[in-house]
Amino acid sequence: MRLPPLNALRAFEAAARHNGYIAAADELFVTRGAVSRQIKILEEHIGVQLFHRHARGVELTAAGQRLLPVLTEAFSMMQREVDRIAADASELRVICPPTLSLRWLLPQLEEFRAAHPEITLRLATDFYGSKGFERAEYDLGISLEHIPGRPADIEVMPLFDMILSPACAPSLLPQLAGEPAALSGLRLLHETPRQEDWQTWVRHFGVEGVDPASGEVFPNLDMATRAAVIGAGVVMADLVLCRDELARGDLVLPFPDMTCGTPQGSYALIGERQKWNDPKVVAFRDWLRSSSSMPADLTMPDQGALPPRR
Repeated sequence: MRLPPLNALRAFEAAARHNGYIAAADELFVTRGAVSRQIKILEEHIGVQLFHRHARGVELTAAGQRLLPVLTEAFSMMQREVDRIAADASELRVICPPTLSLRWLLPQLEEFRAAHPEITLRLATDFYGSKGFERAEYDLGISLEHIPGRPADIEVMPLFDMILSPACAPSLLPQLAGEPAALSGLRLLHETPRQEDWQTWVRHFGVEGVDPASGEVFPNLDMATRAAVIGAGVVMADLVLCRDELARGDLVLPFPDMTCGTPQGSYALIGERQKWNDPKVVAFRDWLRSSSSMPADLTMPDQGALPPRR
């Protein structure tokens, strides 16, 4: 047997749930007569009476009592899925590492939300795998540009360079006296156990006598930077993410001309190719390209050339 018409099923479910045609008609924005006709169509289709009709109203038959909970659950499931699909269409889920989130992205997200009130942005401040992000869970991620093993169907949009240079509290400057080799006499502060940033900088400038694996290891740049501010050692600063401490003078660059990038390249927005041109994704991409959301000039020949925080 073919399924009965949807309108007939909907009319019966509403009438049975409300124990009458009038309330059902109000819910469905139709007349009482329309509800009655649809229920008759359903009864004729399946060949079973669903209501006992009497002077006081209607009462479900045994067959009607069996059918009601099935239809109620089915319509509820359809409504939940429709609501979920509609929410997914307007919800943008972005994952970004904690330090980058707190020091760059999060402070300016209200600007995006104000410009796009039709989009509900959900930000997860967390790390994710070397190959990208959980596609089913997030629409976009912010990562480094060059990650080994990244799938071919991931789009990458470079945002701004990671620029590295040692930074320390002003009280440590006399011990360095502008000589990179003097770093061997101070404690190096690492933002991750991999110690990649110090290794990159030492190798890039050919600094001799400095062990890039020595010093203290912290779980993130925020903690390593705080340690540098109190004079615990020298941190390899990301000049964008440490701009507040540098602008306030809490940290200074002992070798302001010695800045370099990393093998991983720029910070980048990444996303699955099939979602890359979704309207909500395009809106976020365009916003990130705007001058208000991107850092200013990153060329920093001296302390006075630090870009202003927007």
